[in-house]
Amino acid sequence: MGTTWRWMTGGGLAVAAVILSLAISLRPEPFRDPKTVMPVAQQGASAGPAAPSAVSPPAVSPPAESPPVAQPAPSVASKVERGPGGPAIITIDPSKKTAAPGVLVLRDPMRMQSDPRTAHLPDPDLIEKTPLGPLPKRGPDGLRPMDVYARPWSGARGPRVAIVIGGLGLSQTGTQAAIAALPGEVTLAFSPQGNSLQRWMQAARQTGHEILMQIPLEPFGYPQLNPGRDTLLAGDEPAANLDRLHRSMARITNYTGVLNYMGARFTADAAAMEPVMADLAARGLLYLDDGSSARSVADKVARDEGTPFAAADLVIDARQDKGEILKKLDELERIARANGSAIGDGSAFDVTIDAVDTWIKEAKLRGIEIVPVSALVRDPEKQ
Repeated sequence: MGTTWRWMTGGGLAVAAVILSLAISLRPEPFRDPKTVMPVAQQGASAGPAAPSAVSPPAVSPPAESPPVAQPAPSVASKVERGPGGPAIITIDPSKKTAAPGVLVLRDPMRMQSDPRTAHLPDPDLIEKTPLGPLPKRGPDGLRPMDVYARPWSGARGPRVAIVIGGLGLSQTGTQAAIAALPGEVTLAFSPQGNSLQRWMQAARQTGHEILMQIPLEPFGYPQLNPGRDTLLAGDEPAANLDRLHRSMARITNYTGVLNYMGARFTADAAAMEPVMADLAARGLLYLDDGSSARSVADKVARDEGTPFAAADLVIDARQDKGEILKKLDELERIARANGSAIGDGSAFDVTIDAVDTWIKEAKLRGIEIVPVSALVRDPEKQ
């Protein structure tokens, strides 16, 4: 009897173990979907840090008779930002530019930044098809081109320098030299007046560069001093300027934002700048001021419109002499050591490319991190 009982007990446990193992292997996997939505506890009027226990585990689909789970409005994008106290769960409403507690969206991390092997291919969710060509836009889940097309960096707190080289596309040999010679940490800006822009954009992205689109803006002395076709004019209607803006923006894709080309008069006019900044904010793009005009109101207008913003500290090649350019780059390093970061702006001249390449190799040995310009923007959606 004892032997029979021990055999039945052991056999029963073995059968139970097999059944349990089969049940586990066949269970649904709630995290298989790369974009799972989970409700979270409301956190008050401001989106402060949330403890991990505030997030409930995902539930299986409710029965048909159960009330549906509330989903965020299509125009609202939810995300997690990591602050000093831990992850804060916030919801961004682009139309109001405000943050509020809401719903956590788990996104596929591979979509947050482009894989270098496919960086030259635009994300179809971030493209608006228009008669002018493809325009950047926010994705249906709120992802911004500024985030997806950004070049990664370390996140360290040491001195950081961003260098932007503009005018790509105007000279075929200069563009090829810039893409081939400059390290991938250097941000490249394309001129809408250039040729073969799509080909050069793909080459730049495949070699690791973050890119910007230059926008021609009205300078003082226009039209004698002319930035080129589709120049935005301070005295024109907003609709006309937005049309010109979009014509330039549609020349290429896969950029994180725009950089002014000239434009001392336009950037001094807040009424002219406001529709431009609002459009960039709605599309999830940054604005970089080249720092050439002391009258520019771009900083204030960007703050008012919720546009990610940065301004260059120095033009590094006002004098096209390698020694002088190296002095400007050394000055940029001093600014970065004093303030934590600095941005330099230059053009794709042979002497500039040579000087920047030389300086970066030496600066890295001194502990300077070269970062993309997106790493240094004031971003209202991450504050």
